[in-house]
Formats: sequence, C-alpha cells, structure tokens
Amino acid sequence: MIFVSINPAFMTKFVKKVEINSQWYEIDAKNAIVGRLASLISIILRGKNKTSYTPHMDDGDFVVVKNIEQIKFTGKKFKNKRYFRHTGHPGGIKESSPESLHEKKPGEVLKLAVKRMLPGGVLGRNQLTKLKIYSGNEHPHTAQNPTVIELEKMNKKNILRN
Repeated sequence: MIFVSINPAFMTKFVKKVEINSQWYEIDAKNAIVGRLASLISIILRGKNKTSYTPHMDDGDFVVVKNIEQIKFTGKKFKNKRYFRHTGHPGGIKESSPESLHEKKPGEVLKLAVKRMLPGGVLGRNQLTKLKIYSGNEHPHTAQNPTVIELEKMNKKNILRN
C-alpha cells in the first residue's frame, strides 16, 4: 500500500459563510446597453470579480441600478425582439416584446437579462435578490455607501449615443 501525504498549503481554499463580506455597487443605467450592463451585473452578483470566488457559494455583492427607464437596446431589438413564456396549459405560450415589458415594468427587461446569465436553481435565485432596480435618480440604499461604477469609463461601447 502506498500512502500519500497531502500538504495543506497546496489545497484549494474555499470561502466559508462567515468569511463572506458583501459590498454595494451603484450603476447609472442612463443610455446603457442592456446586454453589456446585464453581463457586468451578473459578474458582480456571482462574485466573479473577487479573488475569493467559489462557484457553489453566494459570495456576490449587492448592485443598485438607477435610471432604469432610460436603458437602451441596439438596432431594432426594442421592437422586434421576443420573449416567450408558457403558462403550463395546452396552447398556453405567451410572447411579449421589450417595448411592452418596458411600458408595464421598466426594470423587468434588465432583470430577465441578468436572470438568464445566472445559474438556474436556488443559488441563482438567491443571487438575483441582491439586484435592486429603481426608476429615477433616487434610491433608498444611500446608507450603505455604494461604490459608483461608471460604465462609460470602462468602455465607450457600453453607452449608446444618439
């Protein structure tokens, strides 16, 4: 029999629940492109921007998005793109466009985009609860002192210019 000793210094470190330290980020969605904004938000919600990223733990941060009513799509996607859902009954497929969703609930388009970039199941649902979406410039999370992320300084393509 061969016994191999494992050096603890070479073992992978996983973050524990007690070690999780969540931060708050604030993003202004004025003229921001939906897909680019959603991909950035999903990375922050999952915690992939941290060195302590653990795939099976909710190590992500909170994200506050303001001015959601001024979000943009490129091309003709705002009118031509289709979202499908099923009621569960025979012939119960329903379709809607981002334009109709935006009229009813302005933040639902971004929330759907982010939700589809997160993992399915309990972990993804818990991470999605850390996303806070608000119309207008004001939000009730100023006491958390969120770090402001400026999309335009990250990449000029993140903002749609008229």
